[in-house]
Amino acid sequence: MPAQLPRNPPSSASGLPAPGRRADARHNRARLLQAAREAYALDGTDVSSSTIARRAGVGAATLYRHFPTRGSLIAAAFSEQLGQCVAALDEALQDDDPWRGLRNVLIKVCTMQAQDRGFSAAFLSQFPDAPDVHRERARAEEGLARLVQRAKDTGQLRKDFDPSDVTLLLLANDGVVRGSPAASMAASRRLLAYFLQSCLPTDGTPLPRPAPLRLDDLYKPPHRTG
Repeated sequence: MPAQLPRNPPSSASGLPAPGRRADARHNRARLLQAAREAYALDGTDVSSSTIARRAGVGAATLYRHFPTRGSLIAAAFSEQLGQCVAALDEALQDDDPWRGLRNVLIKVCTMQAQDRGFSAAFLSQFPDAPDVHRERARAEEGLARLVQRAKDTGQLRKDFDPSDVTLLLLANDGVVRGSPAASMAASRRLLAYFLQSCLPTDGTPLPRPAPLRLDDLYKPPHRTG
């Protein structure tokens, strides 16, 4: 009687999945991330995980094997964009002109918001199971504070500007990204132009005190009293 074939797929001598299985896993992960990015860009990050799994052509079990939580999927889907934002900030810090560097960073981030409805929520939300996101965001906040101070020191930025004003800009920009892609981009550019003009040094009336906002404070449940 011939020997029975093993029930489990073959694995390597090290106990790891066979090369073919590893390739399939990488392929499924890539399909899931692509499906997530496309869905988030169209409908924001409220898209269900089951919808993304169907879009990727895989089962729910496969999705949860790669991304056990919704937050881990969102963080992975937008990790490239977050890296681009941090890279843009690093480049701005190396610019001899701090105002030009700050302006370029804001243009890049606002453009990404206008082009992708899911980016705002991913960039501003908290992901307890994605420590890399928190580290990168903390590094970005520290770099932004240094860039703002440099622009102030060179007299290119109004003295009462606060790094939290960038958070206000991101919230406002997120609010105008609601129409068609062309309308969203046009609204974003105009809003940013107004913002940048208001950032220039002035001898006029000072601004109210800065809002106590950080990126990590956004997208939390609203505080309720009573």
